[in-house]
Amino acid sequence: MADIVKQIIARPIQLADQIIKETEFACSYKQDCADIKAKTEKLAALLRQAARASNDLYERPTRRIIDDTEQVLDRTLQLVIKCRANGLSRLYTFIPKGSVKKQSNQIENSVGDVSWLLRVSTPANERDDEYVGLPPIAANEPILCLVWEQVAILCCGTLDDRADAAASLVSLARDNERYGRLIIEEGGVPPLLKLAKEGRMEGQESAVRAIGLLGRDAESVEQIVNAGACAVFSKILKEGHMKVQIVVAWAVSELAANFPPCKDRFLQTNTIRLLVSHLAFETIEEHSKYTINKVFAMANSDKSGKAAQGDDDKVQCHVSRPGGGLDTLDIPRAVSVKSPNQPQQRREKSRRRAALTGQSIKGREFEDPATKTEMKAMAARALWHLCADNFPICKTITESRALLCFTVLLEKGEDEVKYNSAMALMEITAVAESHTELRRSAFKPTSPTARGVVDKLLKIINKGVSDLLIPSIQSVGNLARTFRATETRIIPPLVRLLDERENEVSAQAAIALIKFACSDNYLHVNHCNAILEAKAPKYLIQLTYFGEQMAQIPALILLCYIALHVPDSETLAQEDVHIVLQWALKQGHLMQDSQLETLVLEAKQRLEIYQSRA
Repeated sequence: MADIVKQIIARPIQLADQIIKETEFACSYKQDCADIKAKTEKLAALLRQAARASNDLYERPTRRIIDDTEQVLDRTLQLVIKCRANGLSRLYTFIPKGSVKKQSNQIENSVGDVSWLLRVSTPANERDDEYVGLPPIAANEPILCLVWEQVAILCCGTLDDRADAAASLVSLARDNERYGRLIIEEGGVPPLLKLAKEGRMEGQESAVRAIGLLGRDAESVEQIVNAGACAVFSKILKEGHMKVQIVVAWAVSELAANFPPCKDRFLQTNTIRLLVSHLAFETIEEHSKYTINKVFAMANSDKSGKAAQGDDDKVQCHVSRPGGGLDTLDIPRAVSVKSPNQPQQRREKSRRRAALTGQSIKGREFEDPATKTEMKAMAARALWHLCADNFPICKTITESRALLCFTVLLEKGEDEVKYNSAMALMEITAVAESHTELRRSAFKPTSPTARGVVDKLLKIINKGVSDLLIPSIQSVGNLARTFRATETRIIPPLVRLLDERENEVSAQAAIALIKFACSDNYLHVNHCNAILEAKAPKYLIQLTYFGEQMAQIPALILLCYIALHVPDSETLAQEDVHIVLQWALKQGHLMQDSQLETLVLEAKQRLEIYQSRA
């Protein structure tokens, strides 16, 4: 940086020196040229000072101001050379009136710009609280210079000054999207990340919040990620203060939502597992593969000890298997006897367990409950946006304790925690719907965790009134292929929601049932029969006739699938479903989609074959 600054300052210094020499021989406008000479000498001194302080200068305004100064000096030199002309050449040299005065004012403006550059690049404690102000170059764009000033403070100020500058950038980025792009363009991201890594808690919070606000579009997020944000965020999630970690989790969710390709970078920096660790903290207990219920069973008396003399150097412990039942294992008594190495072994074991459960973060257990709740809410929000349409991240999450955490938080968490957990589950199940591997590994029917997730989702659906209702309906619909034919508790609650007053709920219930009844579902016949047994046709007919279009089309599609797969149903005949389908074919707003029109025609023909009437 220092060498670059010296290179760009070298030519303006040469131009200034040349102007000073030429003004001494001026034949025209001598007084104005003398004024130019005095101002240029001052400017040259400032430029040399800037060259000496090149290590401390902030590059972006330096380039802009020096380039502008060079143009001013170049035009001034040409004018001064004209003023030097005498004799015959003077007759043919025309110098507009007022041009010399104008150039003198421009030199003065350049002096102001370079002076501002030196002041803004000097730490506040070294300029005696002198007000930096705005340079003349800021006349047309004051916000640009305000950004320059705050970024310069971020680069060379004290920790407290840098924290204040970060807070100012937060206000700018929040107020206007253009200001956010300006902060990125003017090199604000690297010093913000540096403050997030090195600053005190308040400064770190402001820096991370500013980064989250700056990442409003894909291009901005890409620049932020390329600057190293993922590694900094990962370090804070592992070692930082919880209040800073809350803001980091929020920023991760913002960046992931606005630029999906950055999710893989977060996966590489271990951010996913750290977020899961925060989610699991005080939510669930760590479960090892085998749980030792009774570590040692010692003899109750000397008699029992004598009776087991053959096993004097062994003790028993009872170990419960994950699938149930107890095993009795013989453990060498040496393990139960205190030895010089035992305290060290216990410490090592404690450290391993702490690393696994995420309890290695110092002081986390002493935070107030509100902070812990907010941390869980933001961790769930970050995981929600990270796992959307991303199979590797969903696989990582389901292989951890996250599904179990979401299950617990759906019931016991605060409102925001519940909602973010429900949305995360919705995104994970959406990915599982299109990836057989994830569906079979994470949501197989025999998995206790998967059953726990479904139980909680069904509990919400059965209640029927909650902000969690729609994501829960969508999650159950996404898992339609995982349910066995003997699973009879899923369909009836969804059918009951078809009679919901809110069209969005009815529409989502119909869409979920479509995933059970469609031809892609291997058990579609079983599910269609279950839908008929739950008396869905009467609700579907009402929605098809009288519902809004958002619910009308899913209801019609579901009716068609039932008619295709169970055409001989007496219920369909009693409800005159073929008349409904015939009416739908005449509705132009419903038949705009050629695929839907084909489906309705096939269903109508199928019904006519099996339910022909005189």
